[in-house]
Amino acid sequence: MTPRTRTLVIAVAVALVAAVVTAWMTVAVRRRIARPKTQAVATAPAPPVPNAAAGRKIKVHLFYVSMDGTKLSGVEREVAYGDGVSAQAQEIVAAQLAAPPEPLVSAIPKGTTLRAIYVNERGEAYVDLSKEVSTAHTGGTEDERLTIYAIVNALTANLPSIMSVQLLVDGKEVDTLAGHIDLRRPLSRNPSIVE
Repeated sequence: MTPRTRTLVIAVAVALVAAVVTAWMTVAVRRRIARPKTQAVATAPAPPVPNAAAGRKIKVHLFYVSMDGTKLSGVEREVAYGDGVSAQAQEIVAAQLAAPPEPLVSAIPKGTTLRAIYVNERGEAYVDLSKEVSTAHTGGTEDERLTIYAIVNALTANLPSIMSVQLLVDGKEVDTLAGHIDLRRPLSRNPSIVE
C-alpha cells in the first residue's frame, strides 16, 4: 500500500467514524429534547391524582386576544391547585386551552388539547399539544404569535421556576405552528405582546 493510498484510507475511516458519532449525538439530543429527564405529567388517559388539596384553587393570569386583536390581555382567573411545578403547569395550560367565558376570545385554536408537560431542572417547560394547535390554526404571523405567547406567558408569568417554554405538537418538535414563528428552541416570556 502506497503512502498516498494509506492516507486516503485513514481519511475515509476518520470521516466514517465522525459521521457515526455525529448521527449518534443527534439522536441522543433529539431524544433528550423530546423526553427530557424531568417531572412529567401525562394528561391524556391518566386519571386525576387525588391530593390533600382537592378542591383548592389559586389565582393566575391567563391571556386572551385583546379587543383590537393585535395583543394579549391578561385576565385573572381561578384554576385548580396543582401539587408541584409540573402539576400546576398542567392546570394552567388546561385552563388556557379551555373555552373562555364571554366576551373573551381565545388565541388557541378550538379543539387543541394538552397531551403532556415536562419541566426540567433548568426551568424549561416542554408543552406537548394536540395536532389541532397547528392544523386548525387560522395562520398569519400575528395570530401565530398570539397563540404561542398565550401559552408561554401563562406559564412564565405564573410560575417563577419556569423560565422558558418549548411547544411540541403530537410529541414532536416542530419548526413552526403556522409557518412564521421559530419553535425549535424554548421561548422566554414576551411582555411586549401584552396590553
